Amino acid sequence: MRQIARCTLVTMLFAGFFINRSKASSEKPLGIIAQADHARLGSVNAATGATVYPGDSFDTDAEGMLRLRVGTSQFYLLGSSSAAMVQNSTGAMLSLSRGTAGFSSSASGQLQLQTPAGSVRGAEGKPAYGQVTLKSANELVVSAFRGDLVLENEGEFHAIPEGKSYRVVISDDQDTASGDNKDFVPAQNHHRKRRLAFYLILGGVSAFLSYELYQELSESPSKPK
Repeated sequence: MRQIARCTLVTMLFAGFFINRSKASSEKPLGIIAQADHARLGSVNAATGATVYPGDSFDTDAEGMLRLRVGTSQFYLLGSSSAAMVQNSTGAMLSLSRGTAGFSSSASGQLQLQTPAGSVRGAEGKPAYGQVTLKSANELVVSAFRGDLVLENEGEFHAIPEGKSYRVVISDDQDTASGDNKDFVPAQNHHRKRRLAFYLILGGVSAFLSYELYQELSESPSKPK
């Protein structure tokens, strides 16, 4: 009986191994890791050139940085950040759960950042370069470095103009925004399940981005370094 049990266990382990390999091979990769520094893919150290699939998770140390190439577009994570890759009907989406993430998308490769306030993407399918920083569970900063951005909150669309940064505060309050808040960006649809208040950050977005990172993300994926 003991020998039979051992054989059964070995058979189950091998079956599970081949099922997992078959499942992984059937999934379509979304991109590759273009740069990794003090970063992890799942529970292992992230390596440049590694293939990225839907459901993969990433995190970076305080001094870390991760850059993901998706076609002609790119995602990035700055230090002390966590996110997961998701595939939706329009392309790739990075779901941010901690820290700072950004994207540089081409017209043919629309990317989205999923946040507690909704999804952030380029406006009207145009190339865009944006960044989101989670300050807390109910507060984030959205910055449009190049091109206009759109934050979609359950069917409501909020514009983030190029060169602007907004602090977004999430509330469950169903009331409309106060008329005293001149920086509030009105939604196109007034039906809301959660309220978003937008506060313009004076001084533009230059403080949020280093020149070196801008050069990396502005570089064509096919252009050698």
